[in-house]
Amino acid sequence: MKLKALLAAAALTAFATNALAAPIVIKFSHVVAQNTPKGQAADYFKKIAEERTKGKVKIEVYPNSQLYKDKEEMEALQLGAVQMLAPSLAKFAPLGVKEFEVFDLPFIFDSYADLHKVTQGPLGAKLLKKLEPKGIVGLAYWDNGFKVMSANKPLKTVDDFKGQKMRIQSSKVLDSQMRSMNAIPQVMAFSEVYQALQTGVVNGTENPPSNLYTQKMHEVQKYVTLSDHGYLGYAVIVNKKFWEGLPADIRTGLESAMKDATKFANDVAKKDNDEALAGVRKSGKTQIITLTAAEKAAWKKTMDKAHRDNMTRIGADIVKEVYTATGYKP
Repeated sequence: MKLKALLAAAALTAFATNALAAPIVIKFSHVVAQNTPKGQAADYFKKIAEERTKGKVKIEVYPNSQLYKDKEEMEALQLGAVQMLAPSLAKFAPLGVKEFEVFDLPFIFDSYADLHKVTQGPLGAKLLKKLEPKGIVGLAYWDNGFKVMSANKPLKTVDDFKGQKMRIQSSKVLDSQMRSMNAIPQVMAFSEVYQALQTGVVNGTENPPSNLYTQKMHEVQKYVTLSDHGYLGYAVIVNKKFWEGLPADIRTGLESAMKDATKFANDVAKKDNDEALAGVRKSGKTQIITLTAAEKAAWKKTMDKAHRDNMTRIGADIVKEVYTATGYKP
């Protein structure tokens, strides 16, 4: 009888301890607005991850560079100050994983179908594995969309770019892309772009429409060219030590939530970009330019220099794997 009482007391204590156990906190930091595809996907992941782990995990989402700017967040993740990020793919080359710059090559993807042959195939998985020696685990790729060019002058021909100061992310490929058009690339944190456009520090930029619209860049840019010349996407990543230290059931629940959040992210990206472009049109502040087939072909021919200049840097084998998967012809 005494043993039963002791066992019952121990069980009650264990139950109380588990009930009172604090949830595992995952700080998820990103640099864009909540109503962008990435912002919405991060909030959706929070919702379903907390549900599937039955409250054992709490996801704290920090949008709009509330915690860190895009130059700072990667170091914060590696140090364990945050546990999860969704940086643009251009952010991995400065870590020494230059293969990710294949995603920055202009005109390399003609469609989402072409893109997903890479991001949802064995090559995409192979690239994520290359992050592990840096203390990072890659969980998924999230689309943002295909980029448009914006400026305070019409950008239709290659000659129109000459001397234009164009904001880019920190990427050797994007630097090459702009220089191939005789523009002047300017690396700048995303959070600083609106003011730089407003004050003329830079003349223009490239972004998917959702970023352009939610950051109100169209209010300080007179022209937008529908070029679809490049892709902007993200990799959702976690601190490796933190991830491997999680209980197996928690990891399983988070992986399941990430799979569904990725479908959500990719579905919403195209819809939001279409709606953002409609918003830019409706604002009346920006003139929309559609390139002719000949004009677009001239851009592609000129920007192909970025492919040639970065083939060795990225890795010819990786670039050729993408060419094979998508049918790209230089």
